[in-house]
Amino acid sequence: MAQDLSFAVRGFGGEAAPTMVIFMTEALKLPTRAAAFAEAAEAIARIGGIEKFKGKSQSSMVLAGHPGVPCEKLIVIGAGKAEEIAKCDWVMLGGVIADKLPAGPVAVIGAVDGEDLSAAALADLTLGMRLRAYSFNKYKTKKKDEDEPKTSEVTLQVADPSAVKKAVKAQQAIADGVNAARELVNEPPNVLYPETFAKRAAELGDIGVDVKILGEKELKKLGMRALLGVGQGSHNESRVVIMRWNGAKDPKAQPVAFIGKGVTFDTGGISIKPAGGMEDMKGDMAGAACVTGLMHALAARKAKVNAIGVIGLVENMPDGKAQRPGDIVKSMSGQTIEIINTDAEGRLVLADVLWHTQAEFKPKFMINLATLTGAILVALGHEHAGLFSNNDELAERLAASGKATGERVWRMPLDPAYDKMIDSKFADVKNTGGRHAGSITAAQFLQRFVNDCPWAHLDVAGTAMGASNTEINRSWGSGWGVRLLDNLVASHYEDK
Repeated sequence: MAQDLSFAVRGFGGEAAPTMVIFMTEALKLPTRAAAFAEAAEAIARIGGIEKFKGKSQSSMVLAGHPGVPCEKLIVIGAGKAEEIAKCDWVMLGGVIADKLPAGPVAVIGAVDGEDLSAAALADLTLGMRLRAYSFNKYKTKKKDEDEPKTSEVTLQVADPSAVKKAVKAQQAIADGVNAARELVNEPPNVLYPETFAKRAAELGDIGVDVKILGEKELKKLGMRALLGVGQGSHNESRVVIMRWNGAKDPKAQPVAFIGKGVTFDTGGISIKPAGGMEDMKGDMAGAACVTGLMHALAARKAKVNAIGVIGLVENMPDGKAQRPGDIVKSMSGQTIEIINTDAEGRLVLADVLWHTQAEFKPKFMINLATLTGAILVALGHEHAGLFSNNDELAERLAASGKATGERVWRMPLDPAYDKMIDSKFADVKNTGGRHAGSITAAQFLQRFVNDCPWAHLDVAGTAMGASNTEINRSWGSGWGVRLLDNLVASHYEDK
């Protein structure tokens, strides 16, 4: 069901809401802050036994209309072992709560056993609730009951309202960024193409992001012939969007940079894809969607960092004007590229955008995201994104942020031995090395366009669209990467 959530924060006590949420560990003790439920403790324990509720993490039990329970509905959420409460995934628990919420007022008691929940844990709850509540059904004209929107007004009862309000505000900014990325990925390709994507990115100007859109004339002048070659078969002209957030104390401080592949629809071009599943190629811009959502999150929470987001937006179509296998294009770097397969197009887009970013902005690092290869799905499935990097520190920090957010990465090799697979007989490099080690040779290709800048490539083909459902995601477009990269920035690159 589509769900709108609003959040308020207040101290413990006050009037009970029609729906209440409490947490229980496996000790099955009522939170000491839930004094109003003392008389109902026996009933809760008895019903828990019937329902086989044991307080395990992410389990739940709903009691409605029971004598002695001082609310119309009581939602009991399992928090796991008491001694492991510090490791509890409160974002996921927020998703569990959102799945149970009715419309109307809801009160969440921010305590478990004898302990008050921290501001960070409570903010994570609201993040998880927002992420689970997201749905995309704007084009359904005949909605079923479960598609009709409902509104839940959630009040957190907490020990320190001011600290919680501040933490919730920051996490809601991240939720907005994730859901913005999801929205972009879910849109149909007749609605979202390079021009309209660029216009949506320009809306970030409303929250303080400086946005510059480069059209084909500017791109030709810059020499981005590799990117332009991909889009030359489409009547929708290509775009590059540069987004800048200056939040550091020093406006001239070296920025961090994020680059996204934005192929708004990928037919494969002349090397056309099979018909089965081609509709999913509307999501081949998920890397660009993530970068846009990340820039939203950083600006909305006023991150103390200078950040650059650059997205290359093209549509890869078969046409009399489309590039052909055998063509040779000259990239912005000056390197020539032999086109072996027009369906290996994302790396051509990124080649020019990476080169421009490192040359123009001289960032501390560059991280690019792309739904680049089907081979990464074969290797890692939907559980990890492929990580390739020329810098161990950056790779290790990304892996740590992946563990912290649940958006996990797995480092894959880069090695000069793979370069011979993409050496061309007729140009400096060819755009594919064949089926073997497909994700690695794609990364080796990209590495030729980053010089010595610390760089990481995230192949998100398995995580950004059609990924496994979780407690915090029921969307085809997952918004994967926004939380990962926001955590990376917050942990290591913001002014203190």
